[in-house]
Amino acid sequence: MRFLADMGISPGTLAHLRGQGHDVVHLADEGLQRLPDPWIVAKARRERRVILTVDLDFADLLALAGERYPSAIIFRLANQTPPSINAALDRCILPLADALDQGAVLSVGEAAVRVRPLPIEPEAP
Repeated sequence: MRFLADMGISPGTLAHLRGQGHDVVHLADEGLQRLPDPWIVAKARRERRVILTVDLDFADLLALAGERYPSAIIFRLANQTPPSINAALDRCILPLADALDQGAVLSVGEAAVRVRPLPIEPEAP
């Protein structure tokens, strides 16, 4: 799988994913530390990468975009150390690979993973 790691994602997590054979790019590796979130979404869409982030704003950006891609994994963990994030990824990447391939936002917490297929439909009033 192809991933784009936002600034809150540790190099240790990149190494973990690369060790499993995934293609991972970190914004910092490309000198894009200050890239605005909408541009990160555009980059991920263009490169067909899943966004890895701890930034909750990405769910809103993807919902407003009304498009199927890119997918995102948003970590909502109390402990956001690399071992905790790596364990969360191990719990969700393979079981939810089809959802990520089809376009989805995964909100990953300690107890559960919420899957929202893209595009996200507005809720009825």
